[in-house]
Formats: sequence, structure tokens, C-alpha cells
Amino acid sequence: MESRVLDNILSLLLNFMFPLKMLLRAYSLCILLIDIAWVVVNAICAVFQSTYELFKPPPLKSVKLETALIIGTGRGVGRELAIQMANLGAIVICVDKNQTNNQDTVDFIKSKGGSAISYLCEITRKDNVDDLAAKIKKELGFVSMLFYCCGIPSPRSLLTKPPQDIHETLDLTLTSYYWLIDQFMPVMKAKNHGHIVALTSVAGLSYIKDQIPLSVAQFAVQGLAESLMEDLRMNKIDGVYVTLIHIYPFIVNNDNTDLRLRIPSYFGTITASQAAESILDSVRRSRAEASVPKRLLGLARLLRVLPRRATALLRDLLDTGVDFA
Repeated sequence: MESRVLDNILSLLLNFMFPLKMLLRAYSLCILLIDIAWVVVNAICAVFQSTYELFKPPPLKSVKLETALIIGTGRGVGRELAIQMANLGAIVICVDKNQTNNQDTVDFIKSKGGSAISYLCEITRKDNVDDLAAKIKKELGFVSMLFYCCGIPSPRSLLTKPPQDIHETLDLTLTSYYWLIDQFMPVMKAKNHGHIVALTSVAGLSYIKDQIPLSVAQFAVQGLAESLMEDLRMNKIDGVYVTLIHIYPFIVNNDNTDLRLRIPSYFGTITASQAAESILDSVRRSRAEASVPKRLLGLARLLRVLPRRATALLRDLLDTGVDFA
């Protein structure tokens, strides 16, 4: 008798469980469809917003009284960034391993009425980076902007210098940058205010002959920047920005090298001052990604989605054919 009762109870439970399972499956399917629809709608909106901003860019934010730490201000793009940031009213912290060049940058900024401070540092040693960060925090307090201009090769160095050791290249291009971010970004997060600018050569997007260590290091900088963006998004920190800038070294002509370009009408060359102006325009508009020159960003994105064979053909077509005249 008891056995029959138990069988009846189990039968009732099974009859009840089957529609319940079907209901749960239907509910899960509905949730999945809603999530997919939400992603599709927001992706379409993001595309439209990005297209709209091509014609009407976001307004330029002020950098007046921001404290900007710029590594590599002795020459080239780093020097020009320091000068232009000071012209915009920022307090510029100039850091370089060449004391003479760095002091020249600071003196020039002060002669124009700007505010700048010089620090000497060989940033490939962690102890040096830690000491530098401690001095800056003690003497100046909160650093709200960080530019790292080391590791961007010049056209001449790409063509004339032998490939560097992978450890040396990574230390200069990536590891030192990570140490600096580790020192200054936590405070930016705590204050929900700041801007990290990652400058990388397109060597990270397209291989340069006999420069595998450089390409690896530059690609790693891109990965670091994207990881920082995702970290800020996951932690819902909307007041700290990261901007990744791809610099085409044969376009920014720092040393007046006469270069032969395969498509000169499209590429051409710009000065370090023009490059810095373009970088700051993207930074002040809080863009996540930009390039110097700006028109090459679309090409870089295209290379990511095309099949391998197609990207190889496109790279061959747009190869600069760099040579000394």
C-alpha cells in the first residue's frame, strides 16, 4: 500500500516537473533573446554615434591646471607635447634621462610663461621609477595625466640600428610604462579623475623588417591599453580615461631624414609639433583610440578584420619602401 502511494507521489512530481522544466527553458530562451537584442541595438547605436562624431567631434576638454607627467621630453614628440600642454595651462612634469635636453625643454616652457619642472630618471630600472614617483607625489601631489613617449622609434633608428635585445626593448617600451601606471593610476581611480595616454608605433600593427622585438613590445603596449580600458569599465570608473595612439614613425619626421614613400600623396610627412597637436586633440576629446596621422586609424582597423592573405597584400601595397635618398 505504501509503495503504491509513493509511486503515485513520484508520478505526480514527475508530471509537475516536466512543464516546470519547459517553462524554465522558455524563460531562459526569452532572457537570452532579450540580451541579444540589447547588444544588437546598443551596437547599432554605437556605430551611429561613432559615425556622427566623425562629422561633429566631442568638445575639447580643458587641461588647465592639470598635472601632466610626460616621460621622454628631451626631444621629438615628447618635447612638443610638454610645450603644448604648458601652453594650454597644464603643470608639466618633464622626465628624461638626458639632463641637458630635458632642461632645455623646461627652460623653453618657462620662457613662454608656462609651468614646468624637470626630473632626471633612467626609467628602465624599477628602483628609479619608484624613487621618481615618491619625489613627485611628495613635491607635487596628485598626477592627473600620464604620457609615456619612450620606445617610439625614429625613422633613422629603424633603418640603421641593429635589432635590440628583447629584454631591453620590453623594459623600455612596456615594463617601465607598467611600473609608472602602477604608481599613479590607483590614485586616479580613487579620485575618479585622470587620463592615461599610451603611445605606440604601428610596428605593433604591421611587422617592420628585422624588428621583431620592437613589434612584440609595441603590440604589448596596445594590449596593456586595452586591458586598462576594460579594467575601468568593469569597475565602473567613468572619470579616468585611456587613449591609445598609434604613431607611424615614417610619417613623423624628427630628424629631417629624406625618405622615399611608395604613395607620397597619401602618406607625406608631418613635424613632431603637428603630431603632438594631433595627439592632444584626441586626448582632449577623450577618444579611446586614434592614430598619427588620423586617417590611418581606419586602415589599422581594416587590417584587423581582413583575412591574413588580404592583409598581407594590403601591407605590400602600402609598404613605405623606405630608403635614404
